[in-house]
Amino acid sequence: MRSSRQRSRESAPTPVPPSETADVVSLTDVTRTFGRGDSVVHALRGVSIGMTRGSFTAVMGPSGSGKSTLLQTAAGLDRPSSGSVRLGGTELTTLSEEELTRLRRERIGFVFQSFNLLPSLTAADNVLLPLRLSGRPARQQMAREVLDRVGLGGHVRRRPAELSGGQQQRVAIARALVSRPDVVFGDEPTGALDSGTAAEVLRLLRGIVDEDRATVVMVTHDALAASYADRVVFLADGRIVADLARPSVQQIADRMVELTGPGAQAGALR
Repeated sequence: MRSSRQRSRESAPTPVPPSETADVVSLTDVTRTFGRGDSVVHALRGVSIGMTRGSFTAVMGPSGSGKSTLLQTAAGLDRPSSGSVRLGGTELTTLSEEELTRLRRERIGFVFQSFNLLPSLTAADNVLLPLRLSGRPARQQMAREVLDRVGLGGHVRRRPAELSGGQQQRVAIARALVSRPDVVFGDEPTGALDSGTAAEVLRLLRGIVDEDRATVVMVTHDALAASYADRVVFLADGRIVADLARPSVQQIADRMVELTGPGAQAGALR
């Protein structure tokens, strides 16, 4: 008799890897609303965007602009009210919750502001957790290799409390990379770090894009952080209002001032 895990694997959609030129992630005419009637909130209004392999995209906008909803929808953490969300050749909107969970574990990496490491596990075991949760081989050597990639090869046995904030975020990046995902999503990945440590993390993200052809999508409020990206997309009122290729820090800050007012520039240039 087949186990539930075996049945799940057999019923789940076969991944279709993206080509070098195709969009790794694409949203087409995506809307997302919350509530109904007079209290309805339009978080996304007909958003269409694609990210190719080996690209680094930053998403910015005022509070309530829809940037976090965009990331959550693209990552399969939230379902759109209408429209299409695709990861490579897989349409996310037609998947069951179980299939979405499996897809996120196997094909998507996440890096959060709060690191989200389990305090009782070593760095190596935190890194291997996505593989173990998806029932894939999880050998210590795999953790050692990816931790070495982020400059922490000598810290495999340390627990989060024994690491600095920057080191914990690098463990989180290693965890995001261990399954060789199609895309890595970052939700304010440098928001809890000082400027020097944030720069180290951003150089690491930039490096995995340039050297490993990884695809990174990062939500941030920081113009300096966004300047590490190839592309900066600006949202306002649930719509994409600007899409800049390799803008400078000042260009990013100026665009944020246009969207949020003069008081935003000091924060954007943190």
